[in-house]
Amino acid sequence: IKKPGVFVLKNLDDAIRIKNYLRENNCRKVIIIGAGFIAMEMSEALHMLSIKTTIFHRGALPANRWDPELSGVMLEELQNHDVEFVTNAETSAVEKQGNTFEAITNQGVWNADMIIVAVGVKPEIDLAQSIGLKIGATGAIAVNHFQQTSKENIYAAGDCCESFHRVTRRWVNIPLGDIANKQGRIAGFNIGGKQVKFEGIVGAQSFRLFGLECAATGIDEKEAKSLGYEPASNIVWGNAIARNMGQKKLGLKLIADKSSGRLLGAQAVGEAGAVSRVNALSVALWAGLNIEEIGYLDLAYSPPYSGAWDIIHNAAQSLRRAM
Repeated sequence: IKKPGVFVLKNLDDAIRIKNYLRENNCRKVIIIGAGFIAMEMSEALHMLSIKTTIFHRGALPANRWDPELSGVMLEELQNHDVEFVTNAETSAVEKQGNTFEAITNQGVWNADMIIVAVGVKPEIDLAQSIGLKIGATGAIAVNHFQQTSKENIYAAGDCCESFHRVTRRWVNIPLGDIANKQGRIAGFNIGGKQVKFEGIVGAQSFRLFGLECAATGIDEKEAKSLGYEPASNIVWGNAIARNMGQKKLGLKLIADKSSGRLLGAQAVGEAGAVSRVNALSVALWAGLNIEEIGYLDLAYSPPYSGAWDIIHNAAQSLRRAM
């Protein structure tokens, strides 16, 4: 990674360096290694600059958190915008060849003017370890609900530390900016003498991919099984708006526990309405609602935004019948 023209993207400084390199070197071809949400967002940004973009992914579909049926829609969107998606690709080396790079993979060799590595992040804990702070099972700094570490008067917030997940009831490390902002404010309150508790997270996340909204919250079936739940799930395809207002295709997946009916997670992909539905379902997760309750939620109805029976109602009622 420590080569001019090979970048990671973790902060604003990285983004500025990438932007400057693209301009100064007149880059026309870029390879992105990885297929998470950062890679998805970068592929759109590069496409808008008329830069040919290739994504290398170790799997078959982008955005592994989403169900294959939903991530398949993301793949179609990438291909519709001429983003090359190379599946089952493992990169063994990146070599400089004159003014360009060669990315050597098990699928062949590709040339590019720049390479962006977007394969995930690890929490930065060197300072914490050097002063003997407890490190949690996730590899991030262990904190309590007040952002206190294992040592008195030392607080941690953001990507370096853990958060309490209200669905799994476990401490997790999910490096997202909104979580970092909340934890930072909580830490500030407590450092300043006002005791405020950070109640946790439900794992809500979203990104845009060209003309798609992509969002998810909670956990999937695999994680649910590992926690002792008996998960049931469904995917419903519908319209984000009332039918008489046109067509905005939207897919929604719900995951629930068979024995209790409790909602465990949700995923959505669509031309519109995916983020707003997942936001509503994040609140349902926060409150511990079950599928039957969600099937009759009082939502703000207006034809430009949904039908009288929203896709949330339809998905919840469909899953309840199946359970």
